Amino acid sequence: MRSKTPKVLHEICGRPMVLWPVHAALEAGAGKVVVVDSPLRALEEVLPAGVELAVQAQPDGTGGAVAAAMAKLGADLEPAGRPGAAVVVLSGDVPLISAESLGGLIEAHRRSGAAVTMASTILEDPSGYGRVVRDAGGAVERVVETKSDGDSTPAEREIREVNTGVFVFDSRALAQALPKLTTENAQGERYLPQVLDVLRADGASVVAHRVEDQRLVLGVNDRLGLAHVRKLAQEAIHERHMLAGVGVVDPATTVIDIDVQIGQDTVIEPFTTIKGNTQIGCDCTVRHSYLVDCVLEDGASVGPFAYVRPGTVLRQGAKAGTFVEIKNSDIGAGAKVPHLSYIGDADIGEGTNLGAATITANYDGRAKHRTTVGKRVRTGVDTTLLAPVTVGDDAYTGAGSVIGEDVPDGALGIARARQQNIDGYAERARKPS
Repeated sequence: MRSKTPKVLHEICGRPMVLWPVHAALEAGAGKVVVVDSPLRALEEVLPAGVELAVQAQPDGTGGAVAAAMAKLGADLEPAGRPGAAVVVLSGDVPLISAESLGGLIEAHRRSGAAVTMASTILEDPSGYGRVVRDAGGAVERVVETKSDGDSTPAEREIREVNTGVFVFDSRALAQALPKLTTENAQGERYLPQVLDVLRADGASVVAHRVEDQRLVLGVNDRLGLAHVRKLAQEAIHERHMLAGVGVVDPATTVIDIDVQIGQDTVIEPFTTIKGNTQIGCDCTVRHSYLVDCVLEDGASVGPFAYVRPGTVLRQGAKAGTFVEIKNSDIGAGAKVPHLSYIGDADIGEGTNLGAATITANYDGRAKHRTTVGKRVRTGVDTTLLAPVTVGDDAYTGAGSVIGEDVPDGALGIARARQQNIDGYAERARKPS
């Protein structure tokens, strides 16, 4: 990846890569999920509650990683009354695997009675993937790595069926096979696919479950692969929303994160980005804007060219218009911030209209302060509200005012220098000094 960030912490549509397979496992009903990390424990802080971390003390390959996870699973592998639990192994850099695909793989494993079932797929360009070698009868014989020429033959590298890195093992068979792995390969690592060789040598059954949708098992090895997978993930997000009744006018120019919620009959116009845990109600319109961790209630509108930042709530029918930035503020039902304004750390009452270039000066150089604007307030253009300050219900402010003191209900607040006209100024200005 050529990055100081660990590969599996690069984000895909608002979620670290490693959490895509984690969420798929949880949605598929996994009884316990263990994520393997290096001793640096870089993944620990992003893991959801209930997901455990196992540390692989030495970078000794995928086999070593699974051995670390098995040690963490411990007694959970032998539930009372069951012969051996199914252990599903996923790769943190194969992010698009779905809960449905995992369910199909697990069901195929149970039907086969095999010691291991691996997910494979056919790729037009299998570069970088381990190849699935089958015997004359079509049964899986082994998986060969292709990282170095010494691990595979030219004929094996021509095979297009690849190991996706997704396996279902019988826990007992896996536990017995892992200690038998060797490092006799070009990388000097314990390869997990070698478990298949060990199991076959012990007379156990090894089967491959071919996944037809290649998108679900695409791995990420560099930033090109990351961009490709992100594009596919984004397409799936758009499809989900559109099938639920959301209008995404031009998906190719729209970015929507995985955890965003959008209601029916809302329209998202081109060149819009919606990030984080943003929640948008029904019948909203978002035009060419950037939204992050905010809430839009039913009928709200944003844009064009607005920036709605975390902690902002636009109540029913509220508007954030052209070149407006709002941060950590509650904009009341039917209230409007039409254009060219910054509203930060504020509570705006229902039915209020903030004139063009209204600014809340919420930071005094040491701390943030809150602004409270009541219901049905009308601010004149170019009003600055020096927080902390309160403007009462039905109040007005004069254009160009700097409001540093509270304005009572129904009052007009004006704070600006009185205009002075100087007669004959133009003629005097033309005379040489």
